[in-house]
Amino acid sequence: MRVAIIENMAGTPHGQLGVALEEAGSDLRVIRAYAGEPLPTGAGEHDALIVLGGEQNALDDALYPYLPDLALLMKAFGDADKAVMGVCLGSQLLARAYGGENILSGPPEFGWEDVSLTEDGVSDPLLAGLDEIFPIFQWHRDTFTLPPGAIRLATNEATRNQAFRLGRAVYGTQFHFEASTAVVDSWCEAFPASVEKMAPGWLEKYSDHRGRRADMADAAGLEIARAWVRLI
Repeated sequence: MRVAIIENMAGTPHGQLGVALEEAGSDLRVIRAYAGEPLPTGAGEHDALIVLGGEQNALDDALYPYLPDLALLMKAFGDADKAVMGVCLGSQLLARAYGGENILSGPPEFGWEDVSLTEDGVSDPLLAGLDEIFPIFQWHRDTFTLPPGAIRLATNEATRNQAFRLGRAVYGTQFHFEASTAVVDSWCEAFPASVEKMAPGWLEKYSDHRGRRADMADAAGLEIARAWVRLI
């Protein structure tokens, strides 16, 4: 199982996705696109594609000129009926690739927040193993409209499009299901100024936030990761 993972900034661990891919014995190719490493030229060399989050927005082509090609690459994998997972920025790029509108500087979400499955989400192979309402980690301001033909799978009051599917196995999640508690610990240590800017005072009460809901999010995230790997 050959999987390409596109990183859009430093400090983005693979978290629960990495656990599930290791369990499956996957052959991983990590591409640090933000550092100038070239993207694959097409979908032919890999069985699946993961695009992780980043500090940039999905239309930040001037500072990150590889973004249009990355969006096209995601669509190439999808058109080849290969599994795609876009997380946070990755979901926004996936929406762009398939004709959705990127909405910049929307209502912010940060921390472990509840997400609800839609009727389609309850029966979707990615999310069917979850409770209808579950906590998961969020870190975003931007969002998107659903591309034509996309199926909304999860939602909440702050962000209508939390997860969607195109075709058989092309998925975008606005939430960070890959972000286990250990990943969030590392983010709090590495990016305290960014966390404070996003959610003033949150770090001061981190021990309160990092409790049962974080454990529930860890379980949900690993379930999602394993379900997606099964779809490859």
